[in-house]
Parts: sequence; C-alpha cells; structure tokens
Amino acid sequence: MTLTPSRPLRADAARNREALLAAAADEFAEHGADASVADIARRAGVGKGTLFRHFPTKDDLISAIILHRLNGLSEAGERLLDRPDAGGALLEFLTVAGHSRQQRDVSFLHNLGETGTEVAQARARLFEIVHILVDRARDQGVVRADVTGADVVLLMCAPNHVAEYLPDASPDLWRRYLAIIFDGLRPAGAHPLPHPAPTVL
Repeated sequence: MTLTPSRPLRADAARNREALLAAAADEFAEHGADASVADIARRAGVGKGTLFRHFPTKDDLISAIILHRLNGLSEAGERLLDRPDAGGALLEFLTVAGHSRQQRDVSFLHNLGETGTEVAQARARLFEIVHILVDRARDQGVVRADVTGADVVLLMCAPNHVAEYLPDASPDLWRRYLAIIFDGLRPAGAHPLPHPAPTVL
C-alpha cells in the first residue's frame, strides 16, 4: 500500500492530510474499529472524496496514523542523541512520547490489524533510537546498569495507560507516573531485577 505521495503535496492538500490524520486518530480512539469514514471526513472538515484520495482504504489510514506518530517520535529522539546530558535527553524523549495526545490512539491502532513494511521500518528506526538513548544514559551512570532499550520501549506508553483507568483523570496525570518510572530507572537505591529483559525489541 502507498502511504506517502510520490511528490510534495500542495499546501492545502498537506493541511487536509494533517487534519484527516488528527480527526481519524480521535474517531478511532472514541469509537474503535467501527469508526465511520464519513465521521472522520466531517470531523476534519473535508469531503469523503478528499479522504479517499489521500487514504484509499481504512487500513491505509490506520497505517498512516501509526507512521506519522512513529516518525514524529524518531525525529524527536534523533535531535537528542548528541545531548551532553544523556539522562536529561532520555527523560525529555519520554516526556515527548507521553505528551502527545495521540499516544493512546496509536497504541490502540496497533491492535487493529497488520501494517505494512513502511510502518515496520519506522518502528525499527524508533526502537534503534531508544536503544541508543538508553545506552548513552547507562554509560553515563544515570540509568541503572540492568535496564535495556527494550525495557524503555515497553515503558514508553505506560504513563498514559495508567491514567486511562480513571475516567475523569487530569490530562497531566501521566506526568506523575512518568516521574515514578524515571525514578525506577535511576541507579540510586536500585534492587536486582527478578527477570531478564526481553530481547525482541
């Protein structure tokens, strides 16, 4: 499937595409896999024809949302790779990951079905960046020696998932749990972990 155009979009087309991605993420978060294409187009302020020109199928739309999110996180991570304070860089990256309103949306969308090679490549790129950020922080002694990049990949979504259990939670509640997670990553007062880290991420 083709998720990105072969030539740059006109400004109005680019705006429409961004509006569709945001509207679709919201609709999928609210209504799940049954989200209506018509409702997505209406929410974005465009016609259904415009939606289908950008995303011929619902699978294309889901993959595009995930790809948009993964690429955004990778770009944020890459900007932090040379930061002298590796611990601060890792915390800033996790804050960016938690701050996006689409965090829950994308986590949900990953469970809707298979995605294409482009998404798999973007996911692999993001995981590589997370591993580098963690390795640098561990080498500087600001992250415990037994924490791996795979551990942090799995923890990235945790602050938002915890906050979802409260129906009227403050929109900033995730920051509390990010702080708890980051304290757990620090070497001070750490106890040995009871199980090896996964090796598949």
